[in-house]
Parts: sequence; C-alpha cells; structure tokens
Amino acid sequence: MKLTKDMGIMEVVQRYPQTVEVFVSFGMGCLGCAAARFENIEQGAGAHGIDIDRLMEALNNAIGE
Repeated sequence: MKLTKDMGIMEVVQRYPQTVEVFVSFGMGCLGCAAARFENIEQGAGAHGIDIDRLMEALNNAIGE
C-alpha cells in the first residue's frame, strides 16, 4: 500500500514502525506530541517547513513502495 499525504501521522507510524526514522530524519521528531495524533502527514510537514514530496518519497521507500 502506498502512503499518501492525507494519511494520519500516527496511523502510519503504528502500521509501519520503520517510518519513525524517516520522520525524525526530516525534523519531525515530535511523534509523541498531541498534534501528531490528529494531523495528517501534509499538515505535519507544513508545520515544520518540510518538502512534502521529498518526505512522501522517503516514507514510501521505507515501506518498500
């Protein structure tokens, strides 16, 4: 299953634990914060000034898509 930017951050992390390293390497190390429980990947990336396309490519590479 390919990950999409509208998926919830915690949904992705719970289903694919190997994505934690990717989020952290992009500067999204606050996976335990309250916002991460409600934000989708695009919202979280935007809040941190992260290029969403690069992040999505890295996340999908991490899960083998």
